[in-house]
Amino acid sequence: MASPQSSFLRALYESWSNRMAANPGLTIADLRSLFDEWHQPTLEPRDVTYKSDVLAGVEAVWALPLAADARKVILYVHGGGFAVGSSASHRKLAGHVASHLGANAVVIDYRRAPEHPFPAQVEDSTAVYKELLERGFNPADIVTCGDSAGGNLAISTVLKLRQDGVPLPGAVIAFSPWLDMEHIGQTLETNAATDALVNKALLQGMSAMFLGDKGSPTEPLANPLRADFNGFPRLYVNAGESETLLDNALDLERIAREAGVSVTLSVVPAMQHVFPFLAGRASEADEELRRIASWFKGV
Repeated sequence: MASPQSSFLRALYESWSNRMAANPGLTIADLRSLFDEWHQPTLEPRDVTYKSDVLAGVEAVWALPLAADARKVILYVHGGGFAVGSSASHRKLAGHVASHLGANAVVIDYRRAPEHPFPAQVEDSTAVYKELLERGFNPADIVTCGDSAGGNLAISTVLKLRQDGVPLPGAVIAFSPWLDMEHIGQTLETNAATDALVNKALLQGMSAMFLGDKGSPTEPLANPLRADFNGFPRLYVNAGESETLLDNALDLERIAREAGVSVTLSVVPAMQHVFPFLAGRASEADEELRRIASWFKGV
C-alpha cells in the first residue's frame, strides 16, 4: 500500500492534467512554467550546495554534497518530453541522488524541442560528457542518470559515445525511462486509468516535437529499444507499477540482459511516473535511492 506522503506526486500530476485539459491552447512557454513545478514534491536535500556552470556551451547546475567524493560525478539529464523540464525542476532530485551515491552531480540544460529537435539533445549531453573527460574525470567514475525523456538521454548518450569511440561511463541509471517513440507498449492502455499524467496523446505530441520533420521513431538514438546494447555499462532501471511507461522499463531490462549487460530492474508498487521526485518526503522514494546507492557501491 502506498504511503500517504506519496499522494503528493499524484496530486501534482492530476493538477497538471486538469490544467492542460482546461487550457488546450497552452504555449510551450506555458508548459515549461507548468513543469518547472516538478521540484515541489522533493524536499531540499541536507548538506548539499549548488553552483552554476557552463560545460561545452551548455548551462548547468552542480549539486555538491558536502561529503561527496569529488572524483565521482553524475551527469544528470532532466526529463520533460525533451521539451520541458530544466535544472530548476530537477536540482533537488539530483541533489538527493548525489548524496546517496556519494558523488557530485551536474544537471544540464540541454537544448529543448520543438525549437531544437533530435539530435540536439544527444549532441549536448555527449558534448558535456566529453568536457567532463577533459576536466580530468575518469570514465569509470562518471554515471549518466536521467528520468523519463532524460532516462532516454542517459542511455542514448552512452550509445552515441560508443558510436564515436569514446570511453564509456561506469554506470547508467534511468528513472521511468521513456524510450518507445512508436507508442506500442501495452501498458499505455492497461495502466491508462492509474497513471495521473502520462497518456498516449501526450506522448504523441511530445515525440512529434522531439523528432521534428526528419527524425525517425525507430532511430536507435531516439528510441533505444531499437538499439544494440552489446558492451553497454551496468544499468539500473526503475519504474512505478502504476505508470503507462512501465513497459519501457521492462522491455529495456529484457533487451539489455539479452545483450549481456549487468542490469538491475526495480518496479515499485502503486508508484507514479518518476516517483523518486518524492525524495525526502515519501518512504518509497528514499528506500529506492538507498537501493540504488547499495547497487552503485556494490554493497
